[in-house]
Amino acid sequence: MTNDILNGMTSAEIYALARQREAQENEQAEQACREKLETLKAQRKDLIARQTAELAAIDRDIKALGGRVPPGRKSPAGEGRNGDEGDAGQSASGVGLSKMVLDLIHERGEMTTKALRQELQSQGVETRHISQTLAYLKRNNRLRNISRGVYGPL
Repeated sequence: MTNDILNGMTSAEIYALARQREAQENEQAEQACREKLETLKAQRKDLIARQTAELAAIDRDIKALGGRVPPGRKSPAGEGRNGDEGDAGQSASGVGLSKMVLDLIHERGEMTTKALRQELQSQGVETRHISQTLAYLKRNNRLRNISRGVYGPL
């Protein structure tokens, strides 16, 4: 029967029919891929939600016992809209890095960047952005740069 239909068609019609059938097969394959992708995305979302909830619970327990969340791992419960921490730039006590730097410099007088970094690290403060903080404080006339790497109160 198929041969009878094909015998009555021209080669151009047969070629068009073949392209149409190939397009249908491609569409079916793409649809199957989309469905599989949606399934995998849903599985991933569920896994991340479970993991986030479990990590948040563990982080709460750690904080309740007086510990800190390990560096490089931010608590999902404390994250802002963009995935950043809501208290970025602040120590565990809630005081900002700028305030701590100013307090140290006013208390001790002139200090080098290295000494500031060591002192803040000994207090458990993240000092990754100390250079930017010092530049900000200098730019806003809250401290002065005595010489290269040495800062003092105004």
